[in-house]
Amino acid sequence: MKFTQPVDSNLFDDAKVVGKPMQRIDGPLKVTGTAPYAYERNDAAPDALYGYPLGAAIGHGRITRMDAEAARSAPGVRAVVTTLEIDPLEKGINNVARLFGGAEVQHYHQAIAVVVADTFEQARAASALIEVDYEEGTPADLDLDAAFERMQGTGEPDTLVGDVEAAFRDAPHVIDQMYHTPAESHTMMEPHASTVDWSDGEDMTVWTSNQMINVNLKSIAATFGIDRERIRVESPYVGGGFGSKLWLRADAVLAALGSRAAGVPVKLALPRPMVMNNTTHRSATVQRIRLAARADGHLTGIWHEAAAYCLPGGRGENPTAQTPIFYAGDTRRVKNHVVDMPLPETADMRAPGEASGLMALEIAMDEMAEALDMDPVQFRIINDTQVDPANPDIPFSDRHFVECLERGAEAFGWSKRNTTPGEQRDGDWLIGHGVAGAYRGALVLPSGARAILDGGKLIIETDMTDIGTGSYTILAQTAAETMGMDVADVEMRLANSAFPASSGSGGQFGAPSSASGVYAACMALRDKIAGNLGIEDASFNGGRVTGGDTDMALSEINEEVSTEDAIQWGDFQKDYAMGTFGAHFVEVGVHAYTGETRVRRMLAVCDAGRIINPITARSQVIGGMVMGVGAALSEDMALDRGRGFFANHDMANYEVAVHADIPEQEVIFLDTLDGVATPLKAKGVGELGLCGVAAAIANGLYNATGIRVRDYPLTMDKFIDRLPAI
Repeated sequence: MKFTQPVDSNLFDDAKVVGKPMQRIDGPLKVTGTAPYAYERNDAAPDALYGYPLGAAIGHGRITRMDAEAARSAPGVRAVVTTLEIDPLEKGINNVARLFGGAEVQHYHQAIAVVVADTFEQARAASALIEVDYEEGTPADLDLDAAFERMQGTGEPDTLVGDVEAAFRDAPHVIDQMYHTPAESHTMMEPHASTVDWSDGEDMTVWTSNQMINVNLKSIAATFGIDRERIRVESPYVGGGFGSKLWLRADAVLAALGSRAAGVPVKLALPRPMVMNNTTHRSATVQRIRLAARADGHLTGIWHEAAAYCLPGGRGENPTAQTPIFYAGDTRRVKNHVVDMPLPETADMRAPGEASGLMALEIAMDEMAEALDMDPVQFRIINDTQVDPANPDIPFSDRHFVECLERGAEAFGWSKRNTTPGEQRDGDWLIGHGVAGAYRGALVLPSGARAILDGGKLIIETDMTDIGTGSYTILAQTAAETMGMDVADVEMRLANSAFPASSGSGGQFGAPSSASGVYAACMALRDKIAGNLGIEDASFNGGRVTGGDTDMALSEINEEVSTEDAIQWGDFQKDYAMGTFGAHFVEVGVHAYTGETRVRRMLAVCDAGRIINPITARSQVIGGMVMGVGAALSEDMALDRGRGFFANHDMANYEVAVHADIPEQEVIFLDTLDGVATPLKAKGVGELGLCGVAAAIANGLYNATGIRVRDYPLTMDKFIDRLPAI
């Protein structure tokens, strides 16, 4: 199906299933512990042995010697494969560092060996017996602040509109500040894990924890130089990914090598330190933001320059991603510098770019509102835009940012907030309120599915994944709505490379893309059924197909009917700017004596098109809000600059938000309709819940104390000496 023009009206406008709250189809399996995750595929590979990885102990350099004889002789060991025994493997899609092979070490904890043994403990113990000698590389400069100082003002801007220097020279109100965000880890509950059967060295089956099956399949084929037809990849349940599992990682590669060497299936999970140093993370950023405004509050100049790091050849983090398009303004200059550093790989983490960029931009917006003596909500409303500011001929397909702010302010009680920082108390706590805007692009990708009607049962097959987001449920709702059936009559089969390729899960594109793919497959099935029955204008409702003289229950169709189709996106979408929008409101308390900061209540208002399932969508948004609390108050990967690795590489020392940190959360969906975005008029929402949250907390801290902190996380050591006198 080619989506060639904006949709006006269709069957989803009178939906009976889509848009209605529905509990997760996969919920009972998960809460009873019977959903098979990648490391637990005893059903598929009951005789799998245990693999354990060894990571490099230097930041960069070369391995000069490895001695694995003691490991090979250890109890229970079946095989050992070291990186010096094979040539460097090819890199898969979007892999920056090689995942295995050869003597070069590009980053700390790069995989350099795998041990296969009868038990996990035997494999782990034997890995410690491998002797490794290194030749360390030249000490690396890992100072991002110094790199930004060297690079600031250099290079062609990524976006340049108007005479920015003149705007700042002539404006009556200007702010100019530096902001810092730290490196962050995805820290998903399920580590990167795979069970692989490549025991014959020919055909390979991979049960893995991955977000994009087709990409993973292609990457495995490229990495090992084998035909895709010889590989099957399955990932029906994923215990969180947040972007870290988009691409092929070392767990699958090591398990495959171990399986081939031992001649048996092998299961391997990366230990938590390797999850945080071997896989991917969000780069730290340094950001300079300058804003210029007229006395009436309209922005006349926006200057956003930033730096983030990555391995050579990587993309890093782009914290300026939202700045060219989010707010109106007569002129703007935007530039992101990518700094090469030999650190563990930087790659996609939930809302890559906007998450860290809005942590700074939305503080700057509050600072300018204060300089203007203007309400922060009203200041954002004044600077709304319905067109791409850099290309005014490009309108937004659908944008209700102002309504998000207004609805949120009313629901939150914004008018009753403390307007003088540091003036509101609740016992020993200073109380503050903060707001921040939220923006995330609305990307969609081609996505396919197969629809099968068999004896009244509708079977949907697609390699789309469910990473805890509700894919099973919303795709079943989409299929049931399209075919006029009950959700109970739909069987979802996901995340198998034998199924049609989908968009996969990531970038907030998973739900709108894959739901559109299922819609395309079901519409093709409708056409085929109608054609088989000789109906020209068929209607599908209540589990029946009607048209002309025909009125038949779908369960009465004796022969299996199957179709396959994919959604393809037309060029017309290039004539629009497509995004999702939101507003976050928080109340924080800062202890007047200790500086301890607690979030007391949170509200998110989201504009993301039609909400396919309010239950699963709300779950995504509140999950993003929780990540925002961690990003604001505690998360910080502590870089050892001498060794080039992150020292707090476990869940005891890398501090994420826990139950006690999360207060009352409320989510309001505007449930708007965007006919440009998808046939369902739906857009993604999973990353919007994170965007802007940390800045709202920072702004709330300022409102509570009168202290502006521009360096995340907002730990008490950064402001306790400036707390108001008691």
